[in-house]
Amino acid sequence: MIDQAGTYSFAGRDAKRLGYGAMQLAGPGVFGPPRDHDAALAVLRAAVKAGVNHIDTSDFYGPHVTNRLIREALAPYPQDLLIVTKIGARRGDDASWLPAFEADELARAVDDNLKNLGLEALDVVNLRLMFDVHGPAEGSLATPLKAVADLQRQGLVRHIGLSNVTPTQVEEARGIAEIVCVQNQYNLAHRDDDAFIDALAAEGVAYVPFFPLGGFSPLQSATLSGVAARLEATPMQVALAWLLQRSPNILLIPGTSSVAHLHENLAAASLTLPEDAVAQLDAIGG
Repeated sequence: MIDQAGTYSFAGRDAKRLGYGAMQLAGPGVFGPPRDHDAALAVLRAAVKAGVNHIDTSDFYGPHVTNRLIREALAPYPQDLLIVTKIGARRGDDASWLPAFEADELARAVDDNLKNLGLEALDVVNLRLMFDVHGPAEGSLATPLKAVADLQRQGLVRHIGLSNVTPTQVEEARGIAEIVCVQNQYNLAHRDDDAFIDALAAEGVAYVPFFPLGGFSPLQSATLSGVAARLEATPMQVALAWLLQRSPNILLIPGTSSVAHLHENLAAASLTLPEDAVAQLDAIGG
């Protein structure tokens, strides 16, 4: 089913364009253990069984929770499975999200990801900038990125990506290391990166939108609901299908803690939106 969405060459792999984001496997507020440990394992196994070969995670989800679940559910890992993680933040005791940009913090984060995933090297590490926790904000990333590039030279990191960044920061980063992907917030209603996505597509860089379905505030739109009803699909399936048709370099990582919801998301791969529906949906973010 998900093969209908195609693949994208990414970090030396042919990644299915519909992947899975593990963030929701942690407890409420992405903090603490899951409500149902066995259900979390079942979702991960169902994703891989359905053909997913791109899983997004981080050791600050929980913290340590999602990576340990991934290891328990899936190790030894399928040969084609691409696990993408991120560093640059840490969790406070009160579940707050705090910057962790110092070289020793970044090295410790890579070590934690390796240990909890049970890997000798990480496929892709996204450096998440925290100049503004709510969205991209300008500021030099040279110092933390050089620390990550050093970890790459040590063989602990194979490929480097960036998260929560601006085009200016990507240009600065390219002078330090090859950047294989950008992970920013983007969905039907949140369209700040329209031009950025097109520029990255022209350069062969993957774009992985987080909160593709709205995140903690799910997408709600009469237009979206109307298109979904006409196509006999769910609004979330239409929102994912719109992203898949938006640009070939977009890779999706919708998250869920439900096997049923997982299969519903993956079914978006077989949904083709007619031109008039795309035009209606485009207007939501206009």
